[in-house]
Amino acid sequence: MAVNSFREDEQMKSTDKKKIIRRLLSYLRKHVAGIIIVLAAMAITVAISLVNPLIIEDAIDNYIGKNDWNGLLRIGAFTVALNVLFIILVKVRMYVMSLISNKILLDIRQELYEHIQKLSFSFFDSRPTGKILARIIGDVNSLKEVLSNAVTTLIPDFLTVIGVAVIMLIKDWKLAIASLCTLPVMIVAVFLIENVAHKKWQIFRKKASNLNAYVHEDIAGIRVVQSFHAEDETRAQFLKLTSEHQKSFEDACRYSDMFYPTIDLCWGVGTMMLYLVGVKWLGYPMVSLGTLVAFGTYINMFWNPIMNLSNFYNQLITNISAAERVFDIMDTRPDITDAADVEELPDVEGSVEFSHVSFTYDEGTAQETRVLDDVSFQVQPGETIALVGPTGAGKTTIVNLISRFYDIQSGTISIDGHDLTKVEIDSLRRQMGVMTQDNFIFHGTIRDNILYGKLDATEEEMIAAAKAVNAHDFIMKMEKGYDTELQERGAGLSIGQRQLIAFARTMIAMPKILILDEATSSIDTHTEILVQKGIEALLAGRTSFVIAHRLSTIQNADRIFVINHGGIEEQGTPDELMAKKGAYYKLYMAQFLAIQ
Repeated sequence: MAVNSFREDEQMKSTDKKKIIRRLLSYLRKHVAGIIIVLAAMAITVAISLVNPLIIEDAIDNYIGKNDWNGLLRIGAFTVALNVLFIILVKVRMYVMSLISNKILLDIRQELYEHIQKLSFSFFDSRPTGKILARIIGDVNSLKEVLSNAVTTLIPDFLTVIGVAVIMLIKDWKLAIASLCTLPVMIVAVFLIENVAHKKWQIFRKKASNLNAYVHEDIAGIRVVQSFHAEDETRAQFLKLTSEHQKSFEDACRYSDMFYPTIDLCWGVGTMMLYLVGVKWLGYPMVSLGTLVAFGTYINMFWNPIMNLSNFYNQLITNISAAERVFDIMDTRPDITDAADVEELPDVEGSVEFSHVSFTYDEGTAQETRVLDDVSFQVQPGETIALVGPTGAGKTTIVNLISRFYDIQSGTISIDGHDLTKVEIDSLRRQMGVMTQDNFIFHGTIRDNILYGKLDATEEEMIAAAKAVNAHDFIMKMEKGYDTELQERGAGLSIGQRQLIAFARTMIAMPKILILDEATSSIDTHTEILVQKGIEALLAGRTSFVIAHRLSTIQNADRIFVINHGGIEEQGTPDELMAKKGAYYKLYMAQFLAIQ
């Protein structure tokens, strides 16, 4: 299967940035009441900021110029009250918008996580866990400022720019044109910088994802690293990835930082042109002192929001690549989904039929691998079928297809006569129990881990499941029994103990169809004897598929399928196959001689 490792940059489809932005901002719709409060506060603060220069102009021309000090005190007191209100409303809008943006991040992360839970095995097979975590944590976090500033910066500053431009044009269009003459230059420059900066930030996100994937893999395999004294090799690889990450960040920042000097230059030239035209070319009395001061304030009010808007735009370019990565996963459709006309699978007896089934991994790609070719067999309810054969022959593929973790290319698979593609996936998997050699033990108590198989199980059911696999005795010898806290992956427990807890978790679900994929391969001989007794009790009356390389563990199977060359090479009871002296006989004798 094609795999994207930490050594490779993730490939993504090109996206329309406008659609990404609209999609991101659509999350604001759920918070209409809060947005209305923010918009109302912004409307008042923008109005106050636009009025302030007019008050200054009035104070200079009509009060200071006429020595009306009482009037000046009155207008001063009014201005102070107005700006106290301005400060309060700014704090209100920032607080409310912060709450809204955090809630939206929670919604996006929850939606992303729930979607990932529904994705098929092929999605997880094709990329490291660290790269998935990078999108759930880092990329989602990067969206916070964009969401918040989209309202608190974009709207008020845009309105301020428009309001200032209108007021300046109404008061004196010549001064207005002089002040804003560099605006077209700034727009063209920002557009050119943005095209390059966005690509650089996309590269940075990919390098950050590679680094995250490697760190996750290295920490997960730290025992192997230390066992083989591979610290120097991992240190060198980590240094290489961090260097790439650093260089990509520096490259992205180098272009993003060009926004600010460009705007500063345009701002400075515009201010120079204002005073050049206002003082040198027009002069008094065509331009009063109050008007010139007001325009000086307005030009700052115009370019300061432009600077804020460019900062927001820069922030948007920086983080839009994060939104692209988040939505890329959200738009990934599960390979395995329920059709529109599916029905719930009723309680089954357990008959399983493969009819002319063929299956290929990565069909249509360079990594295409045909595993099963026109496979047919029938299993009766309650039968125990053992699957044996060389590694890669297709044993695990068969049981994965029964659980519908993958879809076949041709043929049909049915349970009790129900085509698996025509029943709800949840109703199918609820009636199945899957046990592998590497069952994951979660951080939490033993009780939590066992009840994971059936969340509403009673205490009696939990204990009965543990007793069935002979786990109860060793659990009760632990300090807190079933309430003993376990570390992630069951660190501190023996391999056999971890397997027994996983067995109990499977047993408590009371599945109608049971799959044991090398479930006892990691258990010592003494523990295996205990587990085999539990397995025998579990298999009774249930359809079971048992994959085992240790052939001594499947002598009680009803039938054995020898899987090889894309199909069933031979099948029969253990005695029948030994009598044939075919493929199974050779496998058995090879193991027998190996342990002599």
